[in-house]
This record gives sequence, structure tokens and C-alpha cells, in this order.
Amino acid sequence: MSIESILVWIVLGAIAGWLAGVIVRGFGLGLLGNIAVGIVGAFLGGWLAGELGVAGAAVGGLTFASIITAMLGAVILLLLLRLVRRV
Repeated sequence: MSIESILVWIVLGAIAGWLAGVIVRGFGLGLLGNIAVGIVGAFLGGWLAGELGVAGAAVGGLTFASIITAMLGAVILLLLLRLVRRV
């Protein structure tokens, strides 16, 4: 994996994590936490979209579809974290 790929994943994670933090209010994890949630959410969203057969939702590069896929995965991850923290 090249430096450029790592930087794209970090930027994608930051954007997706920030958007997910805005959507799931009251559950902010800070800048690094949002990046981490965004990156894990990108993997989760990409995997879930592939399992559901959603065409064009592959996460790779900085495209609108990849940002939406990563953001949806990050939202799902934040909601799961919220459930775990309450229990």
C-alpha cells in the first residue's frame, strides 16, 4: 500500500467519520476517533454493500459513492457503539 493510498483512506475516514458524527448526534469521539470510526466504517460499509449486491458502492478512491458507503458504514458502527455503551 502506497503513501498516497494511506492518505486517501485517512481523508476518506475523516470525511465519513465527521459526517457520521453529525448524523448520530451526541456521540462524538474527537478527530482521531472519528477518523478511526470512518476507516472502520468504510470497510464495514464496503463489505455490507458487497453482501447486499449494491452496484457501484465499492470503497476505493475519493469518490461520492465511496464517501457515502463509508459514511453509512460509520453511522452503523456508531449506532452499534452507542448500543454497547448503554448496556
